[in-house]
Amino acid sequence: MKKKIVLATLFILPVVVYLFFASGVNNFGRLPILTEKVADISEMDSSVQLQNKITVLGFLGNNVERMQGNAFNLNQKIYKRFGEFNDFQMIMVVPKGNKGQVEELKTELGKLSDVDKWRFAFGSEKEIKAFFQSLRTNVDLDENLATPNVFIIDKDLALRGRTDDEDEGIKYGFDTSSVAELNNKMVDDVKIILAEYRLALKKNNADRSK
Repeated sequence: MKKKIVLATLFILPVVVYLFFASGVNNFGRLPILTEKVADISEMDSSVQLQNKITVLGFLGNNVERMQGNAFNLNQKIYKRFGEFNDFQMIMVVPKGNKGQVEELKTELGKLSDVDKWRFAFGSEKEIKAFFQSLRTNVDLDENLATPNVFIIDKDLALRGRTDDEDEGIKYGFDTSSVAELNNKMVDDVKIILAEYRLALKKNNADRSK
């Protein structure tokens, strides 16, 4: 009898633990809003928009080639994993006059995966600075109008992040030069926000069917 109880415990306990954490992410996990009402990038470049999309937003600056490694990290760790979701997109902000560098980057990225949801927004220095300021983060653009950090923007133009990150406290963005950070933090946060919208969609569909 004792042997059966032990075997049952060994079998059931891992299942219970898994279900607990799975339900915890789905029912209680919400990615905090750090900034509301971020400016829509369409005001700077009408070919792209943030509204109604889950966006990973980055700033490549004038020296796109220098940021190529960051883009590759982002492509391999985030885009390849989540690019299949219909409402997901990557938008990289680049100063006007750098379309040639962007095309080269797209060609290189295209060797690793499709680039359908890699989008690029072009603006003047003034426009880019104003747009970046609307994020209201604790990081800055460098002299090339670039930053290694990327940001998660939800469908309602809110910047999502962490309020209790173990390393930074409030975490606005993710350092694309760190594969470990992308793997250990950003992947989890993108999962959470996608789960939020999937659950909301299921709820809306269920309500309509009543």
